[in-house]
Amino acid sequence: MCRKHRENGVNWIMGKVMKPGVNIKGTKGGLLFLLDESRPFSAVLSELKYKLENGSNLWEGPDTRVLIKLGRRQITRDEEKEMRRLFSSHKNLIIHSIETSNGRPYLVDDRGIQILTGTVRSGQVLEHRGDLLLLGDVNPGGTVRSTGSIYVLGALRGLAHAGGEGDEEAIIAASSLYPTQLRIAGVVSRPPDEWGESGVTGMNFAYLVNGQIAVDKMHQLTRIRPEIEWKENRFRS
Repeated sequence: MCRKHRENGVNWIMGKVMKPGVNIKGTKGGLLFLLDESRPFSAVLSELKYKLENGSNLWEGPDTRVLIKLGRRQITRDEEKEMRRLFSSHKNLIIHSIETSNGRPYLVDDRGIQILTGTVRSGQVLEHRGDLLLLGDVNPGGTVRSTGSIYVLGALRGLAHAGGEGDEEAIIAASSLYPTQLRIAGVVSRPPDEWGESGVTGMNFAYLVNGQIAVDKMHQLTRIRPEIEWKENRFRS
């Protein structure tokens, strides 16, 4: 059985130290806080709290600008408030900016995934801000555009454009993926001929890698886009 304990603010498993969830580096402009995107944010906040409470000599002094980098993670407003509350115990630590590594806004859309039902027929255009879950089909000649990711619980046979405002982490997923065209951020891909009726089967998703659109099976989603799993967990009631 895996044994885990915490000592001096550090997690240990079977006698081996884990990678810190919070790394702090000094820069010319102040302090850089690097928060591990692979840990539950509650665990990261717990480690941050420990380090802020147990480094009194380090935190004393003149006003210091703080830059927080979240990796690819987005956080909710409540999570942001809790993080800012931890820093507020040291009046000289002034949060200057909070950033993600992929250029996305650091705050997640509090509305979560918008669910719509219906069929997008030829000549129709469905536009949405944020992530979209469509319960229905997109027929040939139909178009779906979103600033976030697009999930189609049905057949996608028309055009789909995800990440419409430059979000390169957005994906396009469908139960049956036979699009006439896919777009993610500024990248356009026309599917190969083998994507015909006998081509891609099962639920698949498209994503950007090395500036090109790739397609993979849905069970690979959490490996390729681990930050999406965090987002889905956050919206779960």
